[in-house]
Amino acid sequence: MKLGFIKPNYPFEKRVGLFPDQVRASKNEFVVEKGFGANLDIEDSEYEQAGATVLSREEVFRTCDIIVSVKLIQPSDYDYLREGQIIVGWTHPTGSGADFMRLQAIPKKLVVVDLDNIYPSIYYLGKVYPIPFIQPNFVRKNSVNAGICAVFHALLVYGALPDASTKVAVLSNGNVAQGAFSALSKFNADVRMFYRKTMPEFYASLGEYDIIVNGIEVDNPQNHILTKEQLKQLKRGCLVIDAAADAGNAIEGTHYASLGDPIYREDGLYFYEVNNVPSVLYRTTSREVADAFADVFYNKDIEPFLQLIHE
Repeated sequence: MKLGFIKPNYPFEKRVGLFPDQVRASKNEFVVEKGFGANLDIEDSEYEQAGATVLSREEVFRTCDIIVSVKLIQPSDYDYLREGQIIVGWTHPTGSGADFMRLQAIPKKLVVVDLDNIYPSIYYLGKVYPIPFIQPNFVRKNSVNAGICAVFHALLVYGALPDASTKVAVLSNGNVAQGAFSALSKFNADVRMFYRKTMPEFYASLGEYDIIVNGIEVDNPQNHILTKEQLKQLKRGCLVIDAAADAGNAIEGTHYASLGDPIYREDGLYFYEVNNVPSVLYRTTSREVADAFADVFYNKDIEPFLQLIHE
């Protein structure tokens, strides 16, 4: 299996999804883009010494049937995509990658292997094929780090640290929420975690919170965790951190920002909505993501994945 690795050009994305030692440990053939490991000070020669081939970005697309990109491929690369190529990484086909699926994946018959932490699936010609041999939470640490990064980054940009008088609500007890709670526990804030059974208590006390952290990604865009009407009940100046990065779905009316400008103000509220926030800690999360992806894909035979779409 010949895997081609490109540097993600998603805005402010700095994670590196492959290390030289992983090249040595695998029987597959690896091709990496020039400068692939630069964010972690990994030289091209280190990949070559491990057994990989180093090529230009265009050459990686042209010579490899499998393209690995940690984050969503951007329009600047659309002309490089060839019919039938296999795209591996976080594409978010029903979220931020919806346009990519509509404009590129379906027309070019791309096989999109979306390595989602909870619902790893293959998307092909408008159909979804769950990957049963990848266990949920295979890259749990990245999700936990998403919660940690979202809280710390949002607080720094917002310009305030919590204290004993700060009331915080954390929604969910999943990986992202656990990371958020871990970050908030460093301060002496008044933090409450709300779960499915206790959400009515949260809704009854909406106006009390200075910070609300959402860790829930919704399946149905109509089932908002916070609606526009509920947002009107929040305290003026409340910081709403969508650590699940489910813009417009979890919190109605929200839109994505970027790591370069992560907070926007609307109707007296502040919203943090960034969908690659673990890249804030890219030196830590790169290793965790690369190890997890290697376990479930880099070191595997591609045939079982392709069989899913032909059954």
